[in-house]
Amino acid sequence: MDRILTTHTGSLPRSPELAKALWERSPEVPRLAESAVQAVVARQCDTGLDLVNDGEQGRISYTTYVAERLTGFGGEGKYPTSGDRAEFSEFAARYEAGHHRPPPPRCIGPVALKDKEAVHRDVTTLKAALDGRQPAGVFMTAASPGQIARFIQDAYYGDHVKYVEALAEAMSYDYRAIADEGFVLQLDCPDLASGRNNQFADMSFDDYRKAIELHVDVLNQATAGIPPEQLRMHVCWGNYNGPHHRDVPLRDIVDALLRARPSAISFEAANPRHEHEWALWREVKLPEGKKLIPGMIDSTTNYVEHPELVAQRIGRFAQVVGRKNVIAGVDCGFGTFAGAETIHPEIAWAKLRSLVEGAELASQELFG
Repeated sequence: MDRILTTHTGSLPRSPELAKALWERSPEVPRLAESAVQAVVARQCDTGLDLVNDGEQGRISYTTYVAERLTGFGGEGKYPTSGDRAEFSEFAARYEAGHHRPPPPRCIGPVALKDKEAVHRDVTTLKAALDGRQPAGVFMTAASPGQIARFIQDAYYGDHVKYVEALAEAMSYDYRAIADEGFVLQLDCPDLASGRNNQFADMSFDDYRKAIELHVDVLNQATAGIPPEQLRMHVCWGNYNGPHHRDVPLRDIVDALLRARPSAISFEAANPRHEHEWALWREVKLPEGKKLIPGMIDSTTNYVEHPELVAQRIGRFAQVVGRKNVIAGVDCGFGTFAGAETIHPEIAWAKLRSLVEGAELASQELFG
Protein backbone atom coordinates (compact mmCIF):
# COMPACT_ATOMS: atom_id res chain seq x y z
CA MET A 1 0.00 0.00 0.00
CA ASP A 2 1.38 3.36 -1.06
CA ARG A 3 -1.87 5.22 -0.47
CA ILE A 4 -5.08 5.11 1.55
CA LEU A 5 -7.50 2.64 -0.03
CA THR A 6 -11.25 3.26 -0.09
CA THR A 7 -14.22 0.97 0.30
CA HIS A 8 -17.78 0.96 1.63
CA THR A 9 -19.90 -1.23 3.89
CA GLY A 10 -21.70 -3.41 1.37
CA SER A 11 -25.19 -2.31 0.38
CA LEU A 12 -25.64 0.34 -2.31
CA PRO A 13 -28.82 1.97 -3.67
CA ARG A 14 -31.12 -0.22 -5.76
CA SER A 15 -33.44 0.94 -8.52
CA PRO A 16 -37.15 1.30 -7.62
CA GLU A 17 -37.93 -1.47 -10.10
CA LEU A 18 -35.52 -3.90 -8.43
CA ALA A 19 -36.65 -2.96 -4.93
CA LYS A 20 -40.29 -3.58 -5.90
CA ALA A 21 -39.40 -6.96 -7.41
CA LEU A 22 -37.51 -7.96 -4.25
CA TRP A 23 -40.46 -7.02 -2.03
CA GLU A 24 -42.84 -9.00 -4.26
CA ARG A 25 -40.41 -11.93 -4.66
CA SER A 26 -40.86 -11.58 -8.38
CA PRO A 27 -39.36 -14.16 -10.77
CA GLU A 28 -37.79 -11.14 -12.48
CA VAL A 29 -35.35 -10.62 -9.57
CA PRO A 30 -32.44 -12.64 -11.07
CA ARG A 31 -32.59 -10.75 -14.36
CA LEU A 32 -32.93 -7.35 -12.73
CA ALA A 33 -30.22 -8.13 -10.18
CA GLU A 34 -27.73 -9.23 -12.84
CA SER A 35 -28.18 -5.95 -14.69
CA ALA A 36 -28.01 -3.99 -11.42
CA VAL A 37 -24.75 -5.65 -10.37
CA GLN A 38 -23.21 -4.81 -13.74
CA ALA A 39 -24.17 -1.18 -13.26
CA VAL A 40 -23.17 -0.89 -9.61
CA VAL A 41 -19.73 -2.45 -10.13
CA ALA A 42 -19.07 -0.10 -13.03
CA ARG A 43 -20.15 2.90 -11.00
CA GLN A 44 -17.97 1.96 -8.03
CA CYS A 45 -14.95 1.68 -10.30
CA ASP A 46 -15.80 4.90 -12.13
CA THR A 47 -16.21 6.68 -8.77
CA GLY A 48 -12.70 5.59 -7.86
CA LEU A 49 -13.41 3.14 -5.04
CA ASP A 50 -10.63 0.61 -4.53
CA LEU A 51 -12.37 -2.32 -2.82
CA VAL A 52 -15.71 -3.03 -4.48
CA ASN A 53 -18.57 -5.52 -4.31
CA ASP A 54 -21.96 -6.36 -5.84
CA GLY A 55 -23.79 -3.74 -3.77
CA GLU A 56 -26.04 -6.51 -2.38
CA GLN A 57 -28.33 -5.76 -5.29
CA GLY A 58 -30.06 -9.14 -5.33
CA ARG A 59 -30.86 -9.19 -1.59
CA ILE A 60 -33.90 -7.68 0.08
CA SER A 61 -31.74 -6.84 3.09
CA TYR A 62 -28.31 -7.56 4.48
CA THR A 63 -29.71 -10.14 6.91
CA THR A 64 -33.14 -11.54 6.04
CA TYR A 65 -32.00 -12.71 2.59
CA VAL A 66 -30.81 -15.87 4.36
CA ALA A 67 -34.42 -16.98 4.87
CA GLU A 68 -34.47 -17.93 1.19
CA ARG A 69 -31.29 -20.02 1.52
CA LEU A 70 -31.83 -21.89 4.78
CA THR A 71 -34.54 -24.15 6.15
CA GLY A 72 -36.34 -23.52 9.43
CA PHE A 73 -37.74 -20.04 8.79
CA GLY A 74 -41.37 -19.05 8.36
CA GLY A 75 -44.25 -17.04 9.69
CA GLU A 76 -43.91 -13.39 10.60
CA GLY A 77 -41.71 -12.01 13.35
CA LYS A 78 -40.69 -8.57 14.53
CA TYR A 79 -37.49 -6.58 14.46
CA PRO A 80 -36.06 -5.84 17.91
CA THR A 81 -37.14 -2.46 19.31
CA SER A 82 -34.39 0.09 19.87
CA GLY A 83 -34.39 1.46 23.40
CA ASP A 84 -33.07 4.88 22.43
CA ARG A 85 -36.05 5.58 20.17
CA ALA A 86 -38.49 4.22 22.75
CA GLU A 87 -37.45 6.98 25.16
CA PHE A 88 -38.78 9.57 22.70
CA SER A 89 -42.27 8.27 21.96
CA GLU A 90 -43.35 10.97 19.51
CA PHE A 91 -40.12 10.64 17.58
CA ALA A 92 -40.45 6.83 17.60
CA ALA A 93 -43.98 7.02 16.16
CA ARG A 94 -42.87 9.39 13.42
CA TYR A 95 -39.83 7.24 12.68
CA GLU A 96 -41.82 4.02 12.36
CA ALA A 97 -44.42 5.72 10.18
CA GLY A 98 -41.71 6.74 7.73
CA HIS A 99 -39.74 3.49 7.64
CA HIS A 100 -41.38 0.55 5.95
CA ARG A 101 -39.62 -2.77 5.52
CA PRO A 102 -40.84 -6.34 5.12
CA PRO A 103 -41.28 -8.10 8.47
CA PRO A 104 -38.70 -10.79 9.18
CA PRO A 105 -39.67 -14.44 9.52
CA ARG A 106 -39.11 -16.46 12.71
CA CYS A 107 -37.13 -19.62 13.28
CA ILE A 108 -39.80 -22.33 13.49
CA GLY A 109 -37.79 -25.46 12.70
CA PRO A 110 -34.30 -26.95 12.32
CA VAL A 111 -31.90 -24.61 10.52
CA ALA A 112 -29.91 -26.10 7.66
CA LEU A 113 -28.61 -25.16 4.24
CA LYS A 114 -31.38 -25.35 1.63
CA ASP A 115 -30.07 -23.62 -1.50
CA LYS A 116 -26.41 -24.38 -2.15
CA GLU A 117 -26.51 -22.68 -5.52
CA ALA A 118 -27.57 -19.24 -4.30
CA VAL A 119 -24.09 -18.13 -3.24
CA HIS A 120 -22.60 -19.50 -6.46
CA ARG A 121 -25.10 -17.47 -8.48
CA ASP A 122 -24.03 -14.38 -6.54
CA VAL A 123 -20.37 -15.11 -7.23
CA THR A 124 -20.95 -15.77 -10.93
CA THR A 125 -22.90 -12.54 -11.32
CA LEU A 126 -20.20 -10.51 -9.59
CA LYS A 127 -17.38 -12.11 -11.58
CA ALA A 128 -19.20 -11.32 -14.83
CA ALA A 129 -19.61 -7.68 -13.76
CA LEU A 130 -15.87 -7.48 -13.04
CA ASP A 131 -14.91 -8.60 -16.53
CA GLY A 132 -12.42 -6.09 -17.91
CA ARG A 133 -12.18 -4.18 -14.63
CA GLN A 134 -9.34 -4.43 -12.15
CA PRO A 135 -10.17 -2.82 -8.81
CA ALA A 136 -7.61 -3.13 -6.03
CA GLY A 137 -9.79 -5.72 -4.32
CA VAL A 138 -13.21 -7.37 -4.31
CA PHE A 139 -15.35 -8.35 -1.35
CA MET A 140 -18.70 -10.00 -0.79
CA THR A 141 -20.85 -9.72 2.32
CA ALA A 142 -22.61 -12.39 4.38
CA ALA A 143 -24.67 -12.14 7.55
CA SER A 144 -23.03 -13.44 10.72
CA PRO A 145 -24.80 -16.05 12.89
CA GLY A 146 -25.28 -13.53 15.72
CA GLN A 147 -26.80 -10.95 13.40
CA ILE A 148 -29.21 -13.45 11.88
CA ALA A 149 -30.34 -14.41 15.39
CA ARG A 150 -30.88 -10.72 16.16
CA PHE A 151 -33.32 -10.16 13.29
CA ILE A 152 -34.83 -13.64 12.94
CA GLN A 153 -35.93 -14.56 16.43
CA ASP A 154 -35.88 -18.13 17.68
CA ALA A 155 -39.20 -19.87 18.25
CA TYR A 156 -37.87 -23.41 17.89
CA TYR A 157 -34.59 -24.15 19.69
CA GLY A 158 -35.39 -22.41 22.96
CA ASP A 159 -31.64 -22.11 23.56
CA HIS A 160 -29.65 -19.19 22.17
CA VAL A 161 -26.38 -21.14 22.06
CA LYS A 162 -27.90 -23.98 20.05
CA TYR A 163 -29.59 -21.52 17.72
CA VAL A 164 -26.47 -19.51 16.81
CA GLU A 165 -24.43 -22.71 16.48
CA ALA A 166 -26.99 -24.10 14.04
CA LEU A 167 -26.90 -20.83 12.09
CA ALA A 168 -23.11 -20.94 11.97
CA GLU A 169 -23.11 -24.49 10.64
CA ALA A 170 -25.66 -23.61 7.96
CA MET A 171 -23.92 -20.38 6.88
CA SER A 172 -20.42 -21.84 6.83
CA TYR A 173 -21.01 -23.18 3.31
CA ASP A 174 -21.61 -19.67 1.95
CA TYR A 175 -18.61 -18.33 3.86
CA ARG A 176 -16.29 -20.92 2.35
CA ALA A 177 -17.74 -20.57 -1.14
CA ILE A 178 -17.08 -16.82 -1.19
CA ALA A 179 -13.54 -17.25 0.07
CA ASP A 180 -12.84 -20.12 -2.31
CA GLU A 181 -13.53 -17.76 -5.22
CA GLY A 182 -10.75 -15.50 -4.00
CA PHE A 183 -13.01 -12.73 -2.75
CA VAL A 184 -12.64 -11.14 0.67
CA LEU A 185 -15.55 -12.23 2.86
CA GLN A 186 -17.12 -9.43 4.89
CA LEU A 187 -19.10 -10.73 7.86
CA ASP A 188 -21.85 -8.35 8.93
CA CYS A 189 -21.94 -8.23 12.74
CA PRO A 190 -24.10 -5.31 13.93
CA ASP A 191 -25.28 -7.55 16.77
CA LEU A 192 -21.98 -7.05 18.59
CA ALA A 193 -22.65 -3.33 19.13
CA SER A 194 -26.23 -2.53 18.13
CA GLY A 195 -27.55 -5.52 20.07
CA ARG A 196 -26.94 -3.72 23.35
CA ASN A 197 -29.63 -1.16 22.44
CA ASN A 198 -32.29 -3.72 21.49
CA GLN A 199 -31.79 -7.51 21.53
CA PHE A 200 -29.73 -7.46 24.73
CA ALA A 201 -31.06 -4.25 26.26
CA ASP A 202 -32.63 -5.99 29.26
CA MET A 203 -29.49 -7.94 30.15
CA SER A 204 -26.89 -6.93 32.68
CA PHE A 205 -23.72 -5.67 31.03
CA ASP A 206 -21.87 -8.83 32.07
CA ASP A 207 -24.49 -11.05 30.43
CA TYR A 208 -24.42 -8.90 27.30
CA ARG A 209 -20.66 -9.32 27.15
CA LYS A 210 -21.05 -13.09 27.47
CA ALA A 211 -23.55 -13.05 24.60
CA ILE A 212 -21.31 -11.15 22.18
CA GLU A 213 -18.30 -13.22 23.20
CA LEU A 214 -20.36 -16.29 22.29
CA HIS A 215 -21.18 -14.70 18.93
CA VAL A 216 -17.49 -14.03 18.29
CA ASP A 217 -16.54 -17.60 19.25
CA VAL A 218 -19.19 -19.06 16.95
CA LEU A 219 -18.08 -16.77 14.13
CA ASN A 220 -14.48 -17.86 14.60
CA GLN A 221 -15.49 -21.51 14.46
CA ALA A 222 -17.57 -21.00 11.30
CA THR A 223 -14.64 -19.35 9.49
CA ALA A 224 -11.85 -21.55 10.90
CA GLY A 225 -10.69 -22.71 7.46
CA ILE A 226 -10.49 -19.23 5.92
CA PRO A 227 -7.28 -17.19 6.26
CA PRO A 228 -7.81 -14.07 8.43
CA GLU A 229 -6.46 -11.83 5.67
CA GLN A 230 -9.37 -12.96 3.51
CA LEU A 231 -11.87 -11.88 6.16
CA ARG A 232 -13.16 -8.53 7.29
CA MET A 233 -16.07 -7.74 9.59
CA HIS A 234 -18.53 -4.87 9.92
CA VAL A 235 -19.76 -3.68 13.31
CA CYS A 236 -22.22 -0.85 13.86
CA TRP A 237 -24.72 0.67 16.27
CA GLY A 238 -27.66 0.75 13.88
CA ASN A 239 -27.93 2.53 10.55
CA TYR A 240 -30.70 4.96 11.44
CA ASN A 241 -31.06 8.66 12.14
CA GLY A 242 -31.99 8.55 15.82
CA PRO A 243 -30.72 9.64 19.24
CA HIS A 244 -28.22 6.78 19.77
CA HIS A 245 -27.61 7.97 23.32
CA ARG A 246 -27.84 4.37 24.55
CA ASP A 247 -25.13 3.04 22.23
CA VAL A 248 -22.55 0.95 24.04
CA PRO A 249 -19.17 2.73 23.90
CA LEU A 250 -16.57 1.20 21.62
CA ARG A 251 -14.26 1.10 24.64
CA ASP A 252 -16.51 -1.48 26.30
CA ILE A 253 -16.43 -3.98 23.43
CA VAL A 254 -13.18 -3.34 21.53
CA ASP A 255 -11.37 -6.29 23.13
CA ALA A 256 -14.14 -8.67 22.04
CA LEU A 257 -14.00 -7.30 18.49
CA LEU A 258 -10.25 -7.77 18.30
CA ARG A 259 -10.66 -11.46 19.28
CA ALA A 260 -12.55 -12.11 16.07
CA ARG A 261 -10.53 -13.76 13.29
CA PRO A 262 -11.09 -11.19 10.50
CA SER A 263 -7.99 -9.13 9.79
CA ALA A 264 -9.94 -5.89 9.24
CA ILE A 265 -12.73 -4.26 11.25
CA SER A 266 -15.21 -1.85 9.67
CA PHE A 267 -16.99 0.38 12.18
CA GLU A 268 -18.75 3.73 12.56
CA ALA A 269 -16.43 6.70 13.08
CA ALA A 270 -18.07 9.62 11.27
CA ASN A 271 -21.42 10.22 12.97
CA PRO A 272 -21.82 12.58 15.95
CA ARG A 273 -22.18 9.76 18.49
CA HIS A 274 -18.98 7.90 17.64
CA GLU A 275 -16.58 10.22 15.83
CA HIS A 276 -14.73 11.01 19.06
CA GLU A 277 -13.81 7.36 19.57
CA TRP A 278 -10.84 7.58 17.21
CA ALA A 279 -8.89 8.68 20.29
CA LEU A 280 -9.45 5.26 21.90
CA TRP A 281 -6.83 3.81 19.57
CA ARG A 282 -4.19 5.85 21.38
CA GLU A 283 -4.72 3.43 24.27
CA VAL A 284 -5.69 0.22 22.48
CA LYS A 285 -2.85 -1.46 20.65
CA LEU A 286 -3.89 -2.75 17.25
CA PRO A 287 -2.74 -6.40 17.04
CA GLU A 288 -0.20 -7.32 14.39
CA GLY A 289 -1.92 -8.11 11.12
CA LYS A 290 -5.10 -6.19 11.93
CA LYS A 291 -6.37 -3.20 9.96
CA LEU A 292 -9.12 -0.67 10.65
CA ILE A 293 -11.84 0.40 8.22
CA PRO A 294 -13.31 3.37 10.09
CA GLY A 295 -16.31 5.15 8.60
CA MET A 296 -15.23 8.47 7.12
CA ILE A 297 -18.72 9.13 5.73
CA ASP A 298 -21.98 9.19 7.70
CA SER A 299 -24.61 6.91 6.14
CA THR A 300 -27.65 8.55 7.78
CA THR A 301 -27.42 12.16 6.60
CA ASN A 302 -27.76 13.69 3.14
CA TYR A 303 -24.93 16.12 3.86
CA VAL A 304 -22.04 15.47 1.48
CA GLU A 305 -18.89 15.53 3.59
CA HIS A 306 -16.15 17.87 2.38
CA PRO A 307 -13.07 15.98 1.10
CA GLU A 308 -10.88 17.96 3.48
CA LEU A 309 -12.94 16.74 6.44
CA VAL A 310 -12.58 13.18 5.16
CA ALA A 311 -8.82 13.69 4.90
CA GLN A 312 -8.69 15.02 8.47
CA ARG A 313 -10.60 12.01 9.76
CA ILE A 314 -8.28 9.64 7.93
CA GLY A 315 -5.27 11.49 9.28
CA ARG A 316 -6.37 11.02 12.90
CA PHE A 317 -6.50 7.26 12.55
CA ALA A 318 -3.28 7.11 10.55
CA GLN A 319 -1.47 8.98 13.30
CA VAL A 320 -2.51 6.54 16.02
CA VAL A 321 -2.45 3.14 14.27
CA GLY A 322 -0.18 3.78 11.27
CA ARG A 323 -1.01 4.85 7.75
CA LYS A 324 -0.77 1.32 6.34
CA ASN A 325 -3.32 0.02 8.82
CA VAL A 326 -6.15 2.32 7.73
CA ILE A 327 -8.68 1.81 4.93
CA ALA A 328 -11.23 4.59 4.46
CA GLY A 329 -14.80 3.31 4.71
CA VAL A 330 -18.40 4.32 5.34
CA ASP A 331 -20.30 4.10 8.63
CA CYS A 332 -22.88 1.65 7.26
CA GLY A 333 -24.70 0.67 4.08
CA PHE A 334 -26.61 2.94 1.73
CA GLY A 335 -29.25 0.28 1.02
CA THR A 336 -29.55 -1.95 4.06
CA PHE A 337 -33.23 -2.62 3.23
CA ALA A 338 -34.45 -2.55 -0.37
CA GLY A 339 -36.71 0.42 -1.00
CA ALA A 340 -36.07 1.98 2.43
CA GLU A 341 -32.98 4.06 1.75
CA THR A 342 -32.31 6.99 4.08
CA ILE A 343 -29.92 8.68 1.65
CA HIS A 344 -31.02 9.71 -1.83
CA PRO A 345 -29.18 7.46 -4.31
CA GLU A 346 -27.45 10.28 -6.19
CA ILE A 347 -26.33 11.83 -2.91
CA ALA A 348 -24.97 8.46 -1.78
CA TRP A 349 -22.76 8.37 -4.85
CA ALA A 350 -21.68 11.97 -4.27
CA LYS A 351 -20.68 11.02 -0.73
CA LEU A 352 -18.63 8.10 -2.04
CA ARG A 353 -16.88 10.39 -4.51
CA SER A 354 -16.06 12.72 -1.62
CA LEU A 355 -14.62 9.72 0.23
CA VAL A 356 -12.32 9.01 -2.71
CA GLU A 357 -11.25 12.64 -2.99
CA GLY A 358 -10.60 12.85 0.74
CA ALA A 359 -8.48 9.70 0.61
CA GLU A 360 -6.45 11.21 -2.22
CA LEU A 361 -5.78 14.31 -0.11
CA ALA A 362 -4.85 12.19 2.89
CA SER A 363 -2.56 10.03 0.77
CA GLN A 364 -0.68 13.11 -0.44
CA GLU A 365 -0.14 14.14 3.14
CA LEU A 366 0.70 10.72 4.54
CA PHE A 367 2.64 9.12 1.68
CA GLY A 368 3.99 12.13 -0.26
